[in-house]
Amino acid sequence: MSRTRSRSDSIREDEELRLPRAPGLFRRFWARHPLFADILLALICLFLSLAPAAPYPDPSLPEGTYIALNIATVAMVAIGCSTLLWRRRAPLGPFLAAVILGTVGLFTGMSGGIVLLLVACYGVAVYRSARLAWICYGIGAAWFLGFTTVLMLTGATVLQVGLDTALSYVALGLIGTLVGVNVGDRKRYLLAIIDRSRQLLIERDQQAQLAAASERARIAREMHDIVSHSLTVIVALSEGAAATPDREQARKAAASAADTARGALTEMRSMLGVLRDDESPLPLAPMQPVPARDTVETAQRAGYPATLTVVGQAEVSPAVAHAIGRIVQEGVTNAMRHAPTAKTIAVRLEYTTETVTIEIVNDGVAGEVGSDGFGVRGLSERAAHVHGTVRSAPADGGRWVLRAVLPTSGSTPAARRETMEDDG
Repeated sequence: MSRTRSRSDSIREDEELRLPRAPGLFRRFWARHPLFADILLALICLFLSLAPAAPYPDPSLPEGTYIALNIATVAMVAIGCSTLLWRRRAPLGPFLAAVILGTVGLFTGMSGGIVLLLVACYGVAVYRSARLAWICYGIGAAWFLGFTTVLMLTGATVLQVGLDTALSYVALGLIGTLVGVNVGDRKRYLLAIIDRSRQLLIERDQQAQLAAASERARIAREMHDIVSHSLTVIVALSEGAAATPDREQARKAAASAADTARGALTEMRSMLGVLRDDESPLPLAPMQPVPARDTVETAQRAGYPATLTVVGQAEVSPAVAHAIGRIVQEGVTNAMRHAPTAKTIAVRLEYTTETVTIEIVNDGVAGEVGSDGFGVRGLSERAAHVHGTVRSAPADGGRWVLRAVLPTSGSTPAARRETMEDDG
């Protein structure tokens, strides 16, 4: 659904762009009152065109014909100058009117369209394009020069008068086109710069929103992993302490629950530090990875039959190490929560030079286990963040298998291809 831009949005963007004020009091006035400027220009053009617009008196013409010719000439000039009121929307109108007045002037001897042609060529260059302005000027110049040549060869006009009239139109049209091209190109260049600045401003806001959304998602994943795992362990320890008649075992379980709660609180404080409104922004890098061995030992202290097997050894990037810790933590937490009767919770880490394979298997899942919770979604997002894959599904014998394959470097496939091309 498209969003209509309001005037307040444009004003806000212009204020954020901090555009300088247009130079000159009169220029700012004309920019704010374009209709008044067009009316004043049309009146000035009409005044300058009426003075030379009267045809040369011809003794052979009757007085009534001469008066009618003057009235028709003034009317044509007035109509032609009135087209300047639409020069911003339809700049070709004044140009056509100037060409018609100039053509009539070649027969009557008037030159009332010269000023109009100057302004019309300027308007075409400013309000359309420099290319169209040069095309119009070339057509107009060729028309006046060619038509004047025909009139002179046929004897319809005097040589000197024809040349003066044609060259006047050609020269003033050239001046108007040159000035208009210069002003129009500068105007379009400034508009392009302002438009590009607005686009960059919008892209900056969008990038900030995307970064904020990504950070919110990251915080949500971390909160879920910390709270879910820690509370699951605390609940298990608390239930064990309440159920056992041995006071020493109950004391150890309570102490382990307190240690787990303190560790979770420390992790949450470290993670939520990025939300502080501080002048010096904190880095958004992930926290220290949770060792898989610590997760398994915590589950063992809670009374669960968790084991850890590590095959191989390889250097992994900090992002991959963090993902490994969180995936193991979430997998063990799910097993503790959904498989309370499990006889084994086997965690296996297999390192190669290219990949790390994480496999968590338990044999005590009872009933249906949903796959649309925040934990499964967080695992998928976490694996995708380092360009790995994860799969959580039931297996034969009442087992549940969580399997994730991550690259040791955590680099994108495109980056790996570029590296291979550089090596090649």
